[in-house]
Amino acid sequence: MSEDTAPKEAFAGVFSLQKMVKIGAGTTSRRVAQSSFFFVTENENGEMVLQALGPNGTPVGTKTTISREDLLKNYMPEPGMYQKTVLPKLREVQVAVARGEKFRKRGETFTAEFEYGKALAIDEENVRANFGIGLCYLSRGDTSKANEVFEKVVGLEAAFDQEHKHLFNEFGINLRKSKMHDQAMQYYEKALALSPSDEHLHYNAARAAFEKADNKAATAHLAKALELNPGFAEARTFLDHMKKKGLA
Repeated sequence: MSEDTAPKEAFAGVFSLQKMVKIGAGTTSRRVAQSSFFFVTENENGEMVLQALGPNGTPVGTKTTISREDLLKNYMPEPGMYQKTVLPKLREVQVAVARGEKFRKRGETFTAEFEYGKALAIDEENVRANFGIGLCYLSRGDTSKANEVFEKVVGLEAAFDQEHKHLFNEFGINLRKSKMHDQAMQYYEKALALSPSDEHLHYNAARAAFEKADNKAATAHLAKALELNPGFAEARTFLDHMKKKGLA
């Protein structure tokens, strides 16, 4: 493969931003340098995506984007911190999540939960680990713990990213099947606020609303799904069924 056709290597690193802050008051006040550290990656548009590093050395909180020029101008690279602290922690989390997913797919939910817990002890906002442990709770009918995970997941903006779509759908479906209808509806409404043109989200929201006996909401979501995709056969069949039963 030539250099021109070689795939671009994903950029990742740690950068610091130093600011002067005032501490103390009156004659004892003074200005000191304060550094903040960020995990930085590059998105498909060539923008730099920054996320603050938490006390465990893993990314936490909201992501922000800046240009490469701004990054190089205002931030200082910290390769030592990336190699010695952040990268090992990220790998540790990845290994634990991968093991958790392996055990969950085998039906060994308690072992899977242990592995997900190891990942969350390092990175409590890890989306895959949160979805995974939530699915473990749902599979064994522990709706109380599943609800705790649900409340956490809906507050994680990254949970609704395209890269997590498969786990997102599985979690939503299992909320509905576990008769956690209020949570399922809130879950899909949050997703629809971010992706209002996704007909499959409208369809899943309709199913959750229907099982909650909210026929008006179910009808509205099915109508929207068909407006977005007139050839959506499952939505058409569902809506026709509701009409025959006098529910729509």
